[in-house]
Amino acid sequence: MVQGTNYYCMITKEENVRLSKLLSYVLRHNPAHLGIQLDNSGWTNVEILLKQLSNNQEKIYFDTLKHIVDTNSKKRFSFSEDFTLIRASQGHSVEVELNYTVQMPPIVLFHGTAENNMSLMREKGLLKMSRQHVHLSADKETAFKVGQRHGKPVILSI
Repeated sequence: MVQGTNYYCMITKEENVRLSKLLSYVLRHNPAHLGIQLDNSGWTNVEILLKQLSNNQEKIYFDTLKHIVDTNSKKRFSFSEDFTLIRASQGHSVEVELNYTVQMPPIVLFHGTAENNMSLMREKGLLKMSRQHVHLSADKETAFKVGQRHGKPVILSI
């Protein structure tokens, strides 16, 4: 794999966020936006992703991509062990099988949502909506961040 030489040091925090959002969109919702394909487990080839980003005026190097993955506070992305594949770790609206192992959950999990969603939730319960799963968090802080993206946050204990 062709790798850059620590070019990520040159991107700003804002650029990191912008590129992370682009990767989230492509790897979670619309791979066709960049002309890439995801396999059944959501993986795509890193070299092809970087090439397609470049073809769409987003010239970034592997080191930059790795920095974005490593510094994402929500751990939205992961690489394969040999760094040849990348995928989104959660929140897909396209069908993928992440092959997570079953684990015993904590006694309490948290769901962050916006206050304006509460009437539908009271009526219908927690729904995955356009995603594959309902997002639950192990801590209130993460749930709060999720909830505030769409309005006044509400945190539910599950």
